[in-house]
Amino acid sequence: MGSLTGKTALVTGGSRGIGRGIAERLGRDGAVVGVHYGSNETAAKETVATIEAAGGTAFALGSELGVPGDAAALWAAFDQHADGLDILVNNAGIGTSQAFAEIGEAEFDRVFAVNTKAPFFLTQLGLDRLRDGGRVINVSTGLTHAAAMPDLIAYAMSKSALDVFTTYLSKVLGGRGITVNAVAPGIVDTDINADWLRTSSEAWAGAAAISALGRVGAPADIADVVAFLASDDSRWVTGHWLDATGGSLA
Repeated sequence: MGSLTGKTALVTGGSRGIGRGIAERLGRDGAVVGVHYGSNETAAKETVATIEAAGGTAFALGSELGVPGDAAALWAAFDQHADGLDILVNNAGIGTSQAFAEIGEAEFDRVFAVNTKAPFFLTQLGLDRLRDGGRVINVSTGLTHAAAMPDLIAYAMSKSALDVFTTYLSKVLGGRGITVNAVAPGIVDTDINADWLRTSSEAWAGAAAISALGRVGAPADIADVVAFLASDDSRWVTGHWLDATGGSLA
């Protein structure tokens, strides 16, 4: 039996990249996994199929985040598959890489709507589904503690707000035995990063050199940390920002 057998998890943005790695790992550990997707239903179904092929149980559910009513719509879809939740992973997020002077108001609002507002209200509206002793895990970024990268200012600001949300929410939910933590990846080899990370051997080598361990992160590196926080082994860890950058902040 896996460490999460009998548990139900929801991973937002679970169809690709880090989210897919998390969904697959939680599935291997025995959880029934809700794989949320925003638009790529095919990728979500592929993730579900991978989990099921490994002997796990999963289901896909679609809901656009960052729009009015997004949290309610997602929970309505979730309720078609499960009657309660033990592990909520707020992973879905978007980024923008632009000079400060070029960021428009609409784009700024969109980044905060998906990265900050959606996790806030998704968690709030999910409280009656989240069982006592459950887990809330927010996927942040090492950029909130790293040397400033000006072109990522809006993204880093939105994730900084998520870090604060993590700390405060741990106090709100502690009385129910629910832990709340944030995991902060560094550079990870995903399709979102492929447009610059895989453009040349020099780009790859430069990214690897940032880590103290001398390599680029993989989705499984982050997923394993999330799996720990989802398990009973992490019961005494809450309100914590966990550096999962491979020593990039050292």
